[in-house]
Amino acid sequence: MVRRSVAAGAALLVFLLLLFAFKGCLDSRKEQSFNDYVSEVRALVDESDRQGESLFTLLSDPGAAGSEVEVENQLNAFRNEADQFVERARDIDRPDELEGAQADLVEVLRFRRDGVGIIADQVPVLLTEQGDREQATEDIAGSMQLFLTSDVIFGQRVEPAITAALEEQEIAREEAELTSSYLADIEFLQPDAVAERVGGGVGGDRADEEAAPGLHGNGLGVVTLAGLELVPGGQVTVPLGEDLSFDVQVANQGESTETDVQVNVTVGAGGDAIALESVLDEIAAGETQSVQIPLSEEPPTGQTVPITVEIAAVPGEEKTDNNQGEFSATFTP
Repeated sequence: MVRRSVAAGAALLVFLLLLFAFKGCLDSRKEQSFNDYVSEVRALVDESDRQGESLFTLLSDPGAAGSEVEVENQLNAFRNEADQFVERARDIDRPDELEGAQADLVEVLRFRRDGVGIIADQVPVLLTEQGDREQATEDIAGSMQLFLTSDVIFGQRVEPAITAALEEQEIAREEAELTSSYLADIEFLQPDAVAERVGGGVGGDRADEEAAPGLHGNGLGVVTLAGLELVPGGQVTVPLGEDLSFDVQVANQGESTETDVQVNVTVGAGGDAIALESVLDEIAAGETQSVQIPLSEEPPTGQTVPITVEIAAVPGEEKTDNNQGEFSATFTP
């Protein structure tokens, strides 16, 4: 009887040892699965963050990246890479406790992918000046909201959910806290900053570019709006209607043919100002040409609205005091 009791006790002890060993093995595997998930998430968002840095470097100075085609190719590469980030996020193995964090992570990367896609579509509009530049500027600034949203979701939902799951499972974090930030420059949230930094090198002030020998310079001639001549210091009343446009005379007062001459029109002042522009492909020395610029938005009515017309400097142009005119108009319904 004693032997039988000892044998039973020994068997129970062996069973308990095996049970504890098995549980320990399961606990170890589960802990490893949590840590593996965190490591994969960290690697993925680090790559995404680096893409954000590269994207904003490109947006800050597109000219440094090469030709318009090279910029467009780089943007399309970012688009494809951002799409791959989403697919990789979907494929990460995760414990059941992290399903919520996983869904939010995919959402973060989808916001970034969609933002990159908008930028890849609209930046070429600014670089080639083919299409609605003002709308392209607005769309690019809007894409920054997607990046900002992705950063907020990661910081307020993804990381806290992962931390809470680790703490609940009593798993010590192997590495530092997870962070992710894609929006590298908040200035791009403003359309004006987008217009200046992304489109500023296109048809803008080119006076520092290398110029052919000789005198260079353009002058502002007669400016009309809806057939009414605008006079510096004077004021006209303009009835609003369809197809209103400015007609701006550009006079080449230099000795060389000038190309890609940008003409800017600003209607109003401050943040509500309407910015318009067009580019004169070529104008020969001594020639005068007219540029038509449609008034694409409706200005305020019943009040005096300032209007500025400017011809951007061309390479080698030293005298620019005759490139700009200040006018005003009252728009009526």
